[in-house]
Amino acid sequence: MRDFPISVLHFSNEFVRGGAEEHMLTLLRGLDRKYFRLHLVCTPQCAERLQPDLPADVELLTLCLQKPSQMAAALRLAQILRKCRAQILHSHMFYASLFASPIGWMCRVPVVLETPHVREAWRHGWLKGRFVVDRWVGRCVDYYIAVSEANARYLTEEKGLPGRKIIVIWNGIDLTRFNPTHPAPLDIKRSIGFDDSDPLLLVVGRLEPQKGHHVLLQALPAVCQEFPRARLVCIGEGALRSELEGKARSLGLEGSVRFTGYQSNIPDWLAAADVTVLPSFYEGLPITAIECLAAGKPMVATSVDGTPEVVVNEKTGLTVPPGNADHLAAAICRFLREPELRRRLGTAGRRWVEEHFSLERQIFKTQELYLRAWEQCAKAENTGPRLQPSESWEHRQRLE
Repeated sequence: MRDFPISVLHFSNEFVRGGAEEHMLTLLRGLDRKYFRLHLVCTPQCAERLQPDLPADVELLTLCLQKPSQMAAALRLAQILRKCRAQILHSHMFYASLFASPIGWMCRVPVVLETPHVREAWRHGWLKGRFVVDRWVGRCVDYYIAVSEANARYLTEEKGLPGRKIIVIWNGIDLTRFNPTHPAPLDIKRSIGFDDSDPLLLVVGRLEPQKGHHVLLQALPAVCQEFPRARLVCIGEGALRSELEGKARSLGLEGSVRFTGYQSNIPDWLAAADVTVLPSFYEGLPITAIECLAAGKPMVATSVDGTPEVVVNEKTGLTVPPGNADHLAAAICRFLREPELRRRLGTAGRRWVEEHFSLERQIFKTQELYLRAWEQCAKAENTGPRLQPSESWEHRQRLE
């Protein structure tokens, strides 16, 4: 007989702190300790960024497992799973699941989960583009958490994964952190060399090809032609920083653009922003979009994947085709030109995320999936804990 709490291990092999890592933190902070004992295994680089916000009772272990040839790292992950007596293994992004899910299966971890987070638009070629490896690894995965309806369609229609394994759970955020009435620090614009009266555009995202910063920089000269004092702040880290800074210089935008790196005070920056932008080429369900709307800030975003489930065109923001600098510039200028439109869509956006993208909803849904999967496993083995009727999956679904 095995009792609560259930040992849950989250695994990531990313090097930077992005949306998937914020998703993990939401769960690690919010899951009910009555039911779950929590562990996190991630790269040292990611651990450094996450540790300040990680609850003290979450065991943090560092491991870099990026290649099949890293046998020592694979063996260490197996040792960790056994030492933690992991009963649920939850990997984030397919590249993490590629390594962790088969190891978890071989270690006889009872429940193996994967949250893919994004549509992998970079997957091309006769092998990668046909998702053969994904379906092979999928034999080791009990459930996939799709972060949007679009993400679920991608998993079934393109990857060919079984629909019965896919559960949609929208990302959520702590709405108390993002308040439309939150005042901007008096010197926040001046701290990076801008004037207090400069219209501020804000993009929060990793400096990687997926996020489309190149397109935004291409759009900025047209914006500055109509609004010469418009300024852009890019918050985030990534491999493209030097390249993007060079592009800004080549476009004569060095006085109008700042790359700040990772910032922990996102609510302060949102309070200072006039317009937020998300020019991505692909997404899952972007947490940054939820945060911007929660702060009452209008967003211009590309109409990719799950983004329109948050940024609803003409209702909670404006959407444009991906990769189109002219359309992006026109939408930004429209917002700068029409402050009443910014106010109206910002207010509607806050209401929308309150209804659909709360932290509590995400945690509740994930917790229910964990308990459901564990209950099914326990019944199959006829040895695990039996939930009381008031705690059962079916009962909780009726309460929702």
